[in-house]
Amino acid sequence: MDLPRPDPGLAHLADVVPAVLAAMGVAGFDSRIPLRHGLAGACVLLIDGLGAELLDTHADDAPVLAGLRGETLQVGFPSTTAAGLAALGTGCHSGEHGFVGYSFRVPAAGVINALRWRPHPWGEDLRAELPPEQVQPLPTTFERAAAAGVAVSVISGAQFTGSGLTRAVLRGGRYVGVHALGDLAATVRQTIADGGFCYGYHSDVDLLGHLHGPGSPAWRMQLRQVDRLVESVLDDLPSGGLLAVVADHGMVGVTDDHVIDLDAHVTLWDGVDAVAGEPRARHVYAADGAADDVLATWRDTLGEQAWVLSREEAVTAGWFGHRVTDEVRYRIGDVVAAARGTAALVRRSAEPLESALIGHHGSLTTAEQRVPLLLAYG
Repeated sequence: MDLPRPDPGLAHLADVVPAVLAAMGVAGFDSRIPLRHGLAGACVLLIDGLGAELLDTHADDAPVLAGLRGETLQVGFPSTTAAGLAALGTGCHSGEHGFVGYSFRVPAAGVINALRWRPHPWGEDLRAELPPEQVQPLPTTFERAAAAGVAVSVISGAQFTGSGLTRAVLRGGRYVGVHALGDLAATVRQTIADGGFCYGYHSDVDLLGHLHGPGSPAWRMQLRQVDRLVESVLDDLPSGGLLAVVADHGMVGVTDDHVIDLDAHVTLWDGVDAVAGEPRARHVYAADGAADDVLATWRDTLGEQAWVLSREEAVTAGWFGHRVTDEVRYRIGDVVAAARGTAALVRRSAEPLESALIGHHGSLTTAEQRVPLLLAYG
């Protein structure tokens, strides 16, 4: 099997915040990305779902973003928001920060949804009984920067204030909840002007890609709005300031003839305790002693629709980074299935909302893995 592997020639999304803080002169951070040093203020703005291939294809809809096009980054596996935000917030790959999917298994709680911080696919809020700071105990880049004396802000949707994911991977800065593009742009501009560091987040490109498909008219209209957002920040970017625009993953549009409903294939559940992840990156947790049989069945059933590996094979291939801790190994499925081409491994009974989406991400194709690093200096 010809397996995709991380590209040693590309920087990782996890390298971005440490590089920016190093360029600001903050002690304790290394730069694997060449940036202009002596920055007086900076923002890392993450546009959820803005893959490099999508931006290049639709450059006419985003002339400001396209004009900044430079280095390409890789996001690692899985190429999904929980893992991407964790990489950005911790400076680590998924094998260390432990957010190995949209949903994954943790001791005592079973499979949890990392975005909603609830049991997956349904259940009550887990923040009290499963503190996010324990699920992801590594110090965040924001905590380290704040401890070094930097004024750190996290600027994101007001609805994410105090969420499980925010507490787990974005803690350490002053959280500024915003409601629309206008106050996101204004707060980013003010933070840079004041000489601070901020992380900003915008989600709607990803949302419309899921609902209508990447490259759809609705998606392109939203891309145009994001281009205007960036332009409005650049209009007043002060001398010594930096705006670095990145993304957490790209996206592919799935086709009906390549959609496999896991809930409808009874044999796929023989010896299986639970299935987690998302339609393009699945973790399969086997019953004791059943892992080899489960691996064989999933490989035979999915065929060319997915790369299907054992946990150890996926770890050895570097999918989760160069280091995977023992705690994180437990969260990785005994079998890992990453969709190929435009396939999707849906669960129409257990995950009806996710299964109805048109755009998906999570796997190892270049469309999902490659994101742009767009740099603008004042």
